[in-house]
Amino acid sequence: MKRAGLLLLLTSLVTSDVSAETYSKYAPEILEKMLRDSATIEEKVLVPMRDGVGLSTTIIRPKNATGKLPIIFVRTPYNFQQMKGGELANAVAAVKHGYAYVEQNERGRYYSQGEFELLGHPRTDGYDALTWLAKQEWSNGKVGTLGCSSTAEWQLGLASMKHPAHAAAIPMASGAGIGRVGRFQEQGNWYTGGVPRTLFFVWLYGVDNPLRAQLPQDLDAAMRARVGKYNDLAATKPKVDWTKRIAHLPLTELLTGMGEPPGTYEKLIVRKPNDPAWFKSGLYHDNEDWGVPTLWFNSWYDVSSGPNIELFNNLRARPGIADTQYAVIAPNTHCQFAKLDSNTKIGDRSVGDASFDVEGQVFAWFDRWLKNDKTAFADNTPRVRYFTIGENKWNAATQWPPREAKKLRFYLHSDGKANSLYGDGRLDQKEPAATEASDKFTYDPTVPVQTIGGNDCCNGALTPGGIYDQRVIEARQDVLVYSSEKLTAPLTVTGWVTPVLHVSSDAKDTDFAVKLVDVMPDGTAYIVADTIIRARYRDGYDKEVMMQPGETYRLQLTPNTTSTQFGVGHRIRVEVTSSNFPKFARNLNTGGDNVSESKPVVAHNEVHHSAKTPSFLELDVMP
Repeated sequence: MKRAGLLLLLTSLVTSDVSAETYSKYAPEILEKMLRDSATIEEKVLVPMRDGVGLSTTIIRPKNATGKLPIIFVRTPYNFQQMKGGELANAVAAVKHGYAYVEQNERGRYYSQGEFELLGHPRTDGYDALTWLAKQEWSNGKVGTLGCSSTAEWQLGLASMKHPAHAAAIPMASGAGIGRVGRFQEQGNWYTGGVPRTLFFVWLYGVDNPLRAQLPQDLDAAMRARVGKYNDLAATKPKVDWTKRIAHLPLTELLTGMGEPPGTYEKLIVRKPNDPAWFKSGLYHDNEDWGVPTLWFNSWYDVSSGPNIELFNNLRARPGIADTQYAVIAPNTHCQFAKLDSNTKIGDRSVGDASFDVEGQVFAWFDRWLKNDKTAFADNTPRVRYFTIGENKWNAATQWPPREAKKLRFYLHSDGKANSLYGDGRLDQKEPAATEASDKFTYDPTVPVQTIGGNDCCNGALTPGGIYDQRVIEARQDVLVYSSEKLTAPLTVTGWVTPVLHVSSDAKDTDFAVKLVDVMPDGTAYIVADTIIRARYRDGYDKEVMMQPGETYRLQLTPNTTSTQFGVGHRIRVEVTSSNFPKFARNLNTGGDNVSESKPVVAHNEVHHSAKTPSFLELDVMP
């Protein structure tokens, strides 16, 4: 996933006259000088693992430090061999606050030895790294793990091991490290509702390198560090036009069809959502232990806000660790916490002043658990701090959803012609009549409904995440659109967004995608949340049940989550269709395995909304 430093903007650096406004103007060589003037740096240290493999590690410690040091530890599959930008900011901030800063490449990446595996063996390599760090003569034996995206996801598997030195964790945007938790079985964001997400298709092309170059194993540390000054072992792969390539069929040949050697992608693309291999990997599952005080950073428009918050709730329900779990949920896309400022934008929508002292919270948390400063992180800090879009302010709660939130259903209605923005689809709280016309549409996988924003990331800008106008796709006849009347009072949805549909199809299997939209008074239709389900998995991921023509089926889609206020004069809108591409891989409607097929069939799909077969959105609404 996308490389992200802890802080791209610092409230201060080593000297008090360097502010957040001026930091971005400093050249990398000046930042490097700041670091080298204030710290001792050991580069390309090979930390030994239990099987003899050495992981390349950079160790940065404050000069003239007295006493033993707590450690901030970052493990990553990304290239930090030539430290710059975010890496320099991380290190300078840590040194400023009296920490050793340690960054390590996962095995099989750059100067680390061994073979790459997604999530980097958190339960073995991560554990062994903590053991080694805790034993160093300059270490106080307490390690805090930190990072966003791929530098966060491995922390979850490690936390299950309850290593005695693992004193605190700050995982940011860590959803791709979650396999199964509660209602979610996304297997590290590979799936949503049993539908493969394409972000890893693109990401793995850039990160996986089965035929990578490596240094001779017998080079000493000094020579490894010297070589690292002019060769970072980074592969430069041919550029790919993903807007075209992502449509290639069959999916099993997406990368090898371009000449790539088989690698991680080919192993994962053939796995079903309940494949036992998912439960033997680096993913964290909800039947495992957890032993680490954790400050979670999540985002409304990230790829996995739902699983992240579900895991937070899961841990908050466990005796013994519940009181050491806190969450921050911000109005940003993937890992863009440094962009929370006085004029924050998420895609095309401004949400006003969303400023948040990320650096202050990070070091307050670490000071509490790594330095035993019980006053650093206040006891009365709210369990959940979250930003409400539309209201454009930070709020706080003791739980998620907030205790005062109530369930409210909005039902889909029409006279049988809800097709497109110009149809007769309606949305309100009235239960449907005994007989009410259903809505029909045709889903052709060769002309799928395109993705415009929403919860996404890390796919080479193929589908940017964030808030964008949906009217282009709402004009299509294969998109059912249901809109409320204009609101006469604000409605604040804070919690889960859970769609329930009654559907039928002439295809053996097809997908149903649902989207919640906030319609501005001028008609702009901003996406709030979206989800999808593959109909064959409606009864669970441990079995596949095909559809029968003429039969009606109840689908409860994987929920999404938000805090959005629909203002006066706004409309609440729901879209229903059968594709959201290229965010989600297309269902070819054959009832086959999809990934090895290349010939789709057209499906004629139907959404029902009578008294016996209602379709609705259930929302958590604040009073």
